Amino acid sequence: MSKSSALSTNQQDGGDLRSPLIPPAADGYSKPKKVTMDQMLEKYCGEFGWWQLRHFVLTSLAWALEGIHTMVMIFSDREPGWRCSTSRGCGSTAKSVCDLEPGSWEWFGGIGSSTVSEFGLICGQKYRVGLVQALFFAGCMIGAGVFGHLSDSKLGRKGSLTIVCILNAIFGCITAFSSDYWTYTLFRFLSGFSTGGTGLCSFVLATEPVGQSWRGVAGMSTFYFFSTGIAALSAIAYFFQSWRSLYIASSVPSVLFVILVLPFLHESPRWCLVRGKVDEAMKIMHKIAISNGKHLPDGVLLALDSEVNNDDAPHSQSESKLEPDTKEALNGSLLDVLRFPLTRFRLFLAVAINFFCSVVYYGLSLNAVNLGTNLYLNVALNAVAEMPAYLITALVLDRLGRKPLAIWTMWFSGAFCLAGSLMKGYGAWKIVRMVCGVLGIFGMAGSYNLLFVYSMELFPTVVRNAALGCATQASQMGAILAPLVVVLGGGIPFAVFGACGIAGGLLVMYLPETLNRPLYDTMAGMEEAEAEKPCILA
Repeated sequence: MSKSSALSTNQQDGGDLRSPLIPPAADGYSKPKKVTMDQMLEKYCGEFGWWQLRHFVLTSLAWALEGIHTMVMIFSDREPGWRCSTSRGCGSTAKSVCDLEPGSWEWFGGIGSSTVSEFGLICGQKYRVGLVQALFFAGCMIGAGVFGHLSDSKLGRKGSLTIVCILNAIFGCITAFSSDYWTYTLFRFLSGFSTGGTGLCSFVLATEPVGQSWRGVAGMSTFYFFSTGIAALSAIAYFFQSWRSLYIASSVPSVLFVILVLPFLHESPRWCLVRGKVDEAMKIMHKIAISNGKHLPDGVLLALDSEVNNDDAPHSQSESKLEPDTKEALNGSLLDVLRFPLTRFRLFLAVAINFFCSVVYYGLSLNAVNLGTNLYLNVALNAVAEMPAYLITALVLDRLGRKPLAIWTMWFSGAFCLAGSLMKGYGAWKIVRMVCGVLGIFGMAGSYNLLFVYSMELFPTVVRNAALGCATQASQMGAILAPLVVVLGGGIPFAVFGACGIAGGLLVMYLPETLNRPLYDTMAGMEEAEAEKPCILA
């Protein structure tokens, strides 16, 4: 029997030897299996393996940089101690240097120990210290919006993070050479502009490659790096007590991060996907799978959630071959967030909640009772004191859910702030008020951390950083207004902080729960999924 007749007979009998291995497709090709990012991480690559751990730690180091550049003003703008240089015109009963004759006293550590001593920010000029702080946070507010948009566009998460870290190093060093107060104020504003995008870009880049079941814990853990940065700043300031040398020393970590860390970071595969760079996203997913000891099959293709939901029609062979590298980039902006009713409602709520939370968080920090101990030790202890709040919130986040946890932490803080407003400012009541303030900070620190995770999960990838940038801008606005509330003194600040905490918790009640929900890629994908569960809007 010839080979052709044998093959013909075999085909007639249904005995094609290829059939058990490769099922024939109706149109002559094997269609790739499309899966979303969360599905690929869960089934093939691993949700939080060695690759994600390494990438998360390296990326989150940028949070330490934000803590350093934000809190450096505590040491650089402090008011040093003073002493009498002559007995004439320098009475021991004077409460401040404003009551003394010029030239009869001198600063501890010399005139260059802080900006207050060098630029004469005392007496009638003392308000300028608060002005510098307000303008720094104003720069943070603008930078958060600008870099939030840029990281969603062609620049990407890693590109934006690279730029803000370089700018942090440059502006921090230049600040040390300020010749007068207004030059110093300008460079602090520019430092705020770059600092405002640091934590935002770092947070999204660190958490987007993490699987759904680990995303909450990972997101809550980023603030440990922020507190660690503040504690490290205390050590840096202890050794560099001149404000000029302090700004240079505090900028060195940013330089080291750019040189030693950034080259080892990868771009977010989710950003690559929505930008149409499917091949690049697949390369990153293959690296994740290999590093985690997993295997990513060749027949699996990464796709947007809207494509997976609507992928029922067959494609031609040519379409299949070209599919991975001919995607059109999806662009998103704040206007897109406002255009869709679902995201618009969520954005308004996120902005208001972040504003209230920030007023309480920064306000309580500025309104803390002075314990009369070493400044460097106080700042380090305050940073460490927030860590238990982060830990407890992270442990119960996936059990209680984002929504109830956010409500109760804000109400916890608000209740103790209201209690503090009723306490007297003298005697034993002063100690009770201090305890109320510490407990208020404890609760709001957990809320402040949680809101980053919660806000990230409320918006799709294509506009996530733009929405987070807007929410971060609201936080910076709260930081600008917090010192103005503190100036009122007495029990009024506690009353305002308590009202903000309670109001923030009430607004959270109108947000949906995002626990165990996927990170959507597109507006269409999110709206389709949310339409199937209308009860989630309640």
